[in-house]
Amino acid sequence: MKKFRLMRIVGAFAATLLVGSSAVTSSVPASADSSSFTYQPSHAGGTLKLLASTAGGTLDPQVNYTLQYWQLFQASYDGLLSFHKVSGQSSFDVVPDLATALPIVSNGGKTYTFTLRKGIKFSNGAPVTVNDVKASLERLFKVSNPNAGSWYAGIVGATACLATPATCTLSGVVVDPSTNKVVINLTTPDAEFADQLATPFGSVLPATAPSKDSGTTPIPGTGAYYFKSYNPNTKLVMLRNPNFKVWSAAAQPQGYPDEIDQVFSNTPESEVTMVENNQANFVFDPLPSDRLSQLSSKYANQLHVNTLTAIWYMPMNVNIAPFNNKLAREAVNYAIDKNAAVKIFGGSKLASPVCTILPPGFPGHVDSCPFQTPAGSTYSGPDLAKAKALVKQSGTSGAAVAIVATNDTVNAAVAQYAASVLNQIGYKATVKLLSANIQFNYIQNTKNKVQISLTQWYQDYPQASDFLKILLSCSQFHPGSDNSINISGFCNKSIDAEMATASTDMISNPTAGNALWSKIDQAIQGGNAVWAPLFTPKQIDFVSSGTGNYQFSKEFYMYVDQLWVK
Repeated sequence: MKKFRLMRIVGAFAATLLVGSSAVTSSVPASADSSSFTYQPSHAGGTLKLLASTAGGTLDPQVNYTLQYWQLFQASYDGLLSFHKVSGQSSFDVVPDLATALPIVSNGGKTYTFTLRKGIKFSNGAPVTVNDVKASLERLFKVSNPNAGSWYAGIVGATACLATPATCTLSGVVVDPSTNKVVINLTTPDAEFADQLATPFGSVLPATAPSKDSGTTPIPGTGAYYFKSYNPNTKLVMLRNPNFKVWSAAAQPQGYPDEIDQVFSNTPESEVTMVENNQANFVFDPLPSDRLSQLSSKYANQLHVNTLTAIWYMPMNVNIAPFNNKLAREAVNYAIDKNAAVKIFGGSKLASPVCTILPPGFPGHVDSCPFQTPAGSTYSGPDLAKAKALVKQSGTSGAAVAIVATNDTVNAAVAQYAASVLNQIGYKATVKLLSANIQFNYIQNTKNKVQISLTQWYQDYPQASDFLKILLSCSQFHPGSDNSINISGFCNKSIDAEMATASTDMISNPTAGNALWSKIDQAIQGGNAVWAPLFTPKQIDFVSSGTGNYQFSKEFYMYVDQLWVK
């Protein structure tokens, strides 16, 4: 991430490692269960031991924004909707979960009508009711959910809830216990609302759940597992939910382990050794770079590498010198060798060069590399001569430039490389390294006058707007704030208008919408050179030889509950 979800990165220098009334749009077949995982009872049982150097923070699914616990929440909580529990591209599809079917969308795309399934219980035995659904949506505001002011701000009544969270009552959420209907009214159509409900933030919790962050106290859920105990200093324990029954394998299949533990306080080095020796099943932390060669040769069958819909990039501040000059930004794009950045990250087995904002495999992505000689659809390499000429033409030669990056090995190495390139083309470049817990907010705040930085973005859900609108629209630029996610400060009203059109198109015609998002990508990056995109990363998971049935979700990454303990 860097998004707010805490994502993992691999060690450096690992080159040896291999509208009207309609149903909401979904590419899932009507018989979605038939393409979901097939449960094999003979592989059930045992204790799955996951290793992490530190705990992942609060256990509250409506507050926590980390991959570490989203991987666990998908097995322990459910919303009205969920992402399809399969491997591959279909894992981005939305399916009904606690709802009996995908919602009926009416009122010009502003009203979503669900029917809640009957007979489902929370892990404490209490029945799930429509009142729990309404209370859960209101709780998002009471607990100051990280995206309450963005994702869920479109629910009718949300404005008042944002102003006074403690007394939140969403007038736009209407429930009928006699019919089990849940109606959610929005102020404007939102093609992303279904995806947002499908994340752990959309979990349906008991109406009695505390109206503040639950911290280390587990909240009852409806999934195949429940949280038995949690000590952030030692261990987290999940057990089978005695009240769980499979209502849809597409949304929440039966899990395999009887118990899932996540143990903290080990070093990544010792974690790898424990998995090698079958003393544990999985390493969550980045694998130590000095172990990757050994692991790739000796334990190749236990390493799983997956391409992520994410991007490493260098945003340039378009409002201060020297990168308020488009020619200077173009020069950086021509000069940076993306293949060199890939090599630093770990080689072509772990990353691929990218020239666009939208990563490959993501809706709206079209291969295009405009800043190379000649321009083409695939990356061919840098052009230093062109870059030097642009710097000279821009009149910015000799400008002092500081690249702000995090101080871990990989980010520091990429930033140092980028500084050497900027020095070659005529700048006086230095690197400023900050700890990961402050760098992301630092580079967002215009008061810090950051000219260029190195950062990353990982998708929340499969919508082009999750990159383009979130990162590069006028509405996401807030001068003087630590939470101005539009780090470049790029604001173009005409492009914003196209974003609004694309968002509307996504409701009734996703094909046209994604085509427009692609055009917007080209307008922002190809036409304005706002970023210097570097590469899309890949994920390495290392499991023990006593662990089977590895399955990977593009939304949640490894399905911990589907692992077999041999």
